[in-house]
Amino acid sequence: MKFESQLLKGVAPVVVLEILSGGQMYGYELSQAIEQRSGEILTLGKGTLYPLLYNLEAKKLVQGKWETAGSGRKRRYYSITGSGKDELAKQKAQLKELTTGLNLVFGGAIALA
Repeated sequence: MKFESQLLKGVAPVVVLEILSGGQMYGYELSQAIEQRSGEILTLGKGTLYPLLYNLEAKKLVQGKWETAGSGRKRRYYSITGSGKDELAKQKAQLKELTTGLNLVFGGAIALA
């Protein structure tokens, strides 16, 4: 199922922060992790993911650093910052509350772990 771009834009930052809370990743790896962990429901193409990462970096929620892989290829690895962890906790609390409201409207059909 493809989601409306505006709907996905609203949750994409918190999804990226959640994935990065498990450890640093480079862009393609992050994109694959999002697809895998969402059961291939959420997909962020590079045209969406990289501007989002740059935005999160500008807000100091993630930090990027260049590293050279064993193959000699340079990759930019992103990790969540302390501010990013605080923002993630805040956003997760809001999503939980939103889920509660949606469950009330839709009769308990929505679950958020």
